[in-house]
Amino acid sequence: MKLVPAIVLATLALVQPATARPLQCAPYARENSAIDLHGNAASWWEQAKGTYAQGQAPRAGAVLVFKATGAMPVGHVAVVRKIVDQRHVLLNHANWSRPGMIETSAMAEDVSTKGDWSSVRVWYAPTRSLGLRASPAHGFIYAPGSDGTMLVSEAASDTPSEAFMSAFQDASKQG
Repeated sequence: MKLVPAIVLATLALVQPATARPLQCAPYARENSAIDLHGNAASWWEQAKGTYAQGQAPRAGAVLVFKATGAMPVGHVAVVRKIVDQRHVLLNHANWSRPGMIETSAMAEDVSTKGDWSSVRVWYAPTRSLGLRASPAHGFIYAPGSDGTMLVSEAASDTPSEAFMSAFQDASKQG
């Protein structure tokens, strides 16, 4: 039996195992919210029924659930960090701009015609702008104990607010 030098063993210990994968959005959202669901992001909306409150208005701490599409076959989930205005929120999420990348305070914009967050554009770091394609979304899963208070102004406005412009400029610096 031949002994392997300690330096070779130490080097092998630094090699990443073949099973290591980038952080996905679902485990990230679960770890950074009060929503304890498992499986692909696309399954969270149905799983939440009867367990968590759901709706179409953003609240800080809620999880925004995107539908599965050709571009996102397992959907996507993101945690609402902050409400900017009725049509803009800041999200914390993983695996959007590139595999495993964690983004905090990423701008998301409701581009739905009804203002119900069913179509959303999200900050995309490689272009340093809101994404060119709108992504379909189910809505928001609310954290347990949420008081249901609307954090978004009831007054609709098509003009970006000062808060939006400030948040957008901050997000632009992140990329």
